[in-house]
Amino acid sequence: MSNKELAKGYEPYEVEKKWYDEWLGKGYFHADEASPRTPYSIVIPPPNVTGALHMGHALNNTLQDILCRWKRMTGHSVLWMPGTDHAGIATQNVVERQLAAEGKDRHDLGREAFIERVWQWKAESGGQIIGQLKRLGASCDWERERFTMDAGLSKAVRTVFVKLYEDGLIYRDNRLINWCPRCHTALSDIEVEHEEKKGHLWHIRYPVVGQPGRFVTVATTRPETMLGDTAVAVHPEDERYADLHGAKVLLPLVNREIPVVADEYVDREFGTGVVKITPAHDFNDFEVGARHGLDKINVFDESGIINAAGHQYEGLDRFAVRTKIVEDLEAAGLLEKIDDHGLSVGGCYRCKTVVEPYLSLQWYVKVGPLAERALQAVKDGRTRILPKQWENTYYDWMENIRDWCISRQIWWGHRIPAWFCDHCGHITVSMDDPTACSQCGSDEIRQETDVLDTWFSSALWPFSTMGWPDKTPELKQFYPTATLVTGFDILFFWVARMMMMGLHFMDEVPFKDVYIHALVRDAHGQKMSKSKGNVIDPLTVIDQYGTDAFRFTLAAFAAQGRDIKLAEERISGYRNFCNKVWNAARFTMMNLEGFEPDALVFEDLRLSESDEWILHRLNETARATNQALEEYRFNEAAMTLYQFTWSEFCDWYLELSKQELYGDDPIRRRTTQYVLWTVLEHLLRLLHPIMPFITEEIWQTLPKGDRCSLRGSGGDWQPSIMLAPYPQAREDWQFEDAANRMEQVMEVISAIRTIRGEMEVPPSREITVILSTGSQHAQDLACLFESKIKSMARVGQLTIGRDLPRPEDASVQPAGEFQVFVPLKGLVDVAEEEKRLLKEIGKLDKEIEQFSKKLENPSFVDRAPADIVAKEKAKLADVTAKKAVLEESLEKIKKLK
Repeated sequence: MSNKELAKGYEPYEVEKKWYDEWLGKGYFHADEASPRTPYSIVIPPPNVTGALHMGHALNNTLQDILCRWKRMTGHSVLWMPGTDHAGIATQNVVERQLAAEGKDRHDLGREAFIERVWQWKAESGGQIIGQLKRLGASCDWERERFTMDAGLSKAVRTVFVKLYEDGLIYRDNRLINWCPRCHTALSDIEVEHEEKKGHLWHIRYPVVGQPGRFVTVATTRPETMLGDTAVAVHPEDERYADLHGAKVLLPLVNREIPVVADEYVDREFGTGVVKITPAHDFNDFEVGARHGLDKINVFDESGIINAAGHQYEGLDRFAVRTKIVEDLEAAGLLEKIDDHGLSVGGCYRCKTVVEPYLSLQWYVKVGPLAERALQAVKDGRTRILPKQWENTYYDWMENIRDWCISRQIWWGHRIPAWFCDHCGHITVSMDDPTACSQCGSDEIRQETDVLDTWFSSALWPFSTMGWPDKTPELKQFYPTATLVTGFDILFFWVARMMMMGLHFMDEVPFKDVYIHALVRDAHGQKMSKSKGNVIDPLTVIDQYGTDAFRFTLAAFAAQGRDIKLAEERISGYRNFCNKVWNAARFTMMNLEGFEPDALVFEDLRLSESDEWILHRLNETARATNQALEEYRFNEAAMTLYQFTWSEFCDWYLELSKQELYGDDPIRRRTTQYVLWTVLEHLLRLLHPIMPFITEEIWQTLPKGDRCSLRGSGGDWQPSIMLAPYPQAREDWQFEDAANRMEQVMEVISAIRTIRGEMEVPPSREITVILSTGSQHAQDLACLFESKIKSMARVGQLTIGRDLPRPEDASVQPAGEFQVFVPLKGLVDVAEEEKRLLKEIGKLDKEIEQFSKKLENPSFVDRAPADIVAKEKAKLADVTAKKAVLEESLEKIKKLK
């Protein structure tokens, strides 16, 4: 028996800090790689070392933590591998801003000193998000925390690069890439943020060579790129321009002759059906240019300044030259018109500079051979993507995959292990830094200055974090991982690349399941953004409402395939749920005086119908919750627990228990204490993965007993709820008949309460009730529960019988096999009761209409299974009967006027 008492109210902050420190200090999150238990592993999507906790992180990590805590409690050896990503451009920008404030830039320091400065920043200020994840309750194995540029992961990155290069899967080429003119680096598509902006469509006339007075009109949103045009294109079946195939036009201002090519890329319905082709400055044009062997003329330098290829405009900024070109076109009579035009403008995700498609010599991974295995692994079911509709997105990407640009022109990151020989031009790629060219032996070699794309090291995360390329116990025990929880926006950039690398280097998929969670939006369904002012800060709401309320909110709204509409009011509502759990626990604890679990024998207890009902419902709740978590239906797990806790345990069983707890029968009192204690203890364990802190705090105050199965292998009590077993459905708690009987009684009590509430009868006033039924079984049941019906519905006089007549002035409410009559004379406002009945009849009319339409639909009646059709007919009959009773009641109450 515990002598500890719960405080009057639940105050989250101190409780959360106390228990997290306890769990961490005792090593409860640490995975044992030698454990005989079934392994279950998750790798955290590594947040940027520059990052701070936002709603996406909060949702993602809450769902991961629910899975990990649940799996620990179901007897698995759980490894939740944590870590952070070095976030190349983002981190470099942070330190560059610091230098700018000091009046310096990275070139003043030089590469080595700058990188040392970044490491210094990381040690002092980086990784604040780890502390924030701990506040969220994340039960990661922090002793194994990794960083994408630590020594072990750097070794893995180099091993992979060298092996892929030796396999002919890494090469260099001049291609078009996303380029940031400020950061002076290539960007991946995910590092380009698109924003809808107002722009213009300039219609420019290109004179046809050899046909004086004739010209074709092209429309462009970027007139400055025309300096690099190497063709105009028309659709091969566009009869308007059939005679121009093979002809040439004169490029305005530059006066260079360029060909007219026919290509199906052209949309005949857009504009004039003629488009300019600039292979060095547009991704689609690059492909058209490759098909037709066109020149690629790059007119920008790395800062977005016009180079010598831009002729008379050399030295102008790209936006300044736009204005100048438009003026010159207008002066030459070659600008036909300007239309307003909305367009999607891509900006660098860190500095917001408008990104340019830019022709550049970069390093690439040839992903075709890697993608084939990654595609097949999902088709074979070795990796499942959930919700299933995301599989089609994955297939589409993988079947149309392009080679991966892996080089970045920055300093912070994994420097590419390639050395160029100035003597013979050979490239040496090796695990160890070479001192001479591997081909000619010259010592005139210099290392590539580029670093690898951040996603390159992230692609190795599931196995590099476990010690690969060394053959570690962690790899043997925990790879492949069980589940990856991530957002849809990195399904290709991260998930697909992990699939490719895992299969290539481990010969096994990196995870069995990929669960794609939805976005967290504001209450109106809008994406959260600082510019809109609708961002909800997770740390702010944790401070205000507590971590458990916040976590429960996220779980409750995490329905598969549906974005979460989050408002603070919802979090506040689940703070009330936390208080409900706390108060239920206080009530239970206050009524466990003299209770010793080990002194009781279950078979000697005398369970009532209500005891058997609550144990049965607890059993069903455990079954449903386990099933929902198994299927990643987090919202169903949360709402199943919410419904049982609030509506069944608190609203019903605690009230039903009072008669027994305060009565004179000692056996019934001990039995009720046992059931209260059992249900609360099991409920806390069921809730723990979602609400870890409040459940631990309450659980520690409860007396423990053998029947909880809480003893460890040494016979001692488990020291923490997170180490206790997760409740499973039990055969000996299957009380279906008792549950059905109890729910019939509850329906009667609810019907009486409904009449009381709608008639606004004060709670203190006892009323007269008549229960009429057509069966002896129902009559016996009501008689058995007579005292509970009277106490819980505040009934003074209760008459129970078969086919009892209804008094002329009585309100009626159907309740299963019963008709509930409450005489109204002198009790209620007759006019209000008439309104109530009309309202109820109106509701039933809508239900009757719905069922009738369904049953009148031949496609439903003919195609649906016979038992489903029968159920629908039964429902129609039931609501029709209820309506008849209420209409009869309405007629009789009218006579009371």
